[in-house]
Amino acid sequence: MTFPIERPRRLRANAAWRSAVREHRLEPSGFVLPIFVVPGEGICTPVGSMPGVEQRSPDQALELARSAAAAGVGGVILFGIPQHKDPEGSGAWDPAGPVPTALRMMRREVPELLLWADVCLCEYTSHGHCGLLADDGSVQNDPTLPLLSRAAVAYADAGAHAVAPSDMMDGRVGHMRGALDAAGHSDIVLVSYAVKYASAFYGPFRDAAESTPSHGDRRGYQMDPANAREALREARLDVEEGADVILVKPAGPYLDIIRDVRDSVDVPVAAYQVSGEFAALKAAAERGWLDERGVMLEALLGIRRAGADMIITYAAIDAAHWLG
Repeated sequence: MTFPIERPRRLRANAAWRSAVREHRLEPSGFVLPIFVVPGEGICTPVGSMPGVEQRSPDQALELARSAAAAGVGGVILFGIPQHKDPEGSGAWDPAGPVPTALRMMRREVPELLLWADVCLCEYTSHGHCGLLADDGSVQNDPTLPLLSRAAVAYADAGAHAVAPSDMMDGRVGHMRGALDAAGHSDIVLVSYAVKYASAFYGPFRDAAESTPSHGDRRGYQMDPANAREALREARLDVEEGADVILVKPAGPYLDIIRDVRDSVDVPVAAYQVSGEFAALKAAAERGWLDERGVMLEALLGIRRAGADMIITYAAIDAAHWLG
């Protein structure tokens, strides 16, 4: 027996020792704040299922980006909701759309902030799916790729530092990397939602992004929550196609996947604390069942400890302030 010689509590005796031997730390520079952008001016509409989150017009999105930068948050990721939707999601690459408009403003006014643009068609299509539909209602993979790449180039043209395809079409990373390079954007970082599960935790996001499918679901292209080895295959494939960062989504229920991906690839790993994770903690805190600051920081620390280098979270600004 090693007791009483071995006493781990010695290094927990006071705050100074606990800080000195702490193995993992949360840094605001590793947070990325999602922002939902709509056309117009002076618009800030609360999302009922996500307390503290709004749909914002570009000018209001800029104000939130300024707050994020002032708090030390490392970046923002923009999701657009267009004025009009059509079957192919053409609003996704409209240079006058809400995301390009907001990107141009932020690039000019908040140069210290990293600007990410989510690349998907679900917010822009009239049917709510992430790609073009076949006659039988299924999502077509290959015909969707040029449209995603077109959107990515539009965001890069507008000033994005990173584009983040979240559609889960096979081959889209390689296609997008080629399109970006051909357009003179070889310096744009490509963050791939390589490991995106068909999760029940996305509900509030679909309220915010107005992207609920009009029929069926997304299980035909998003991953089965039961699969772990498939996640490593997806991650490796996207790295081979040119992804600079691999993203796992959701985060909290998939900490084992974050760790496995971290051990499998050499590029940085990001994780998305999705809308349902955030909303559940906020709702419990509002009822007085949980301490919001404590549980949110603990949840984010768990994601970091699992291996995430960056965390997309709706709590980015609050967490940055809490960390002081």
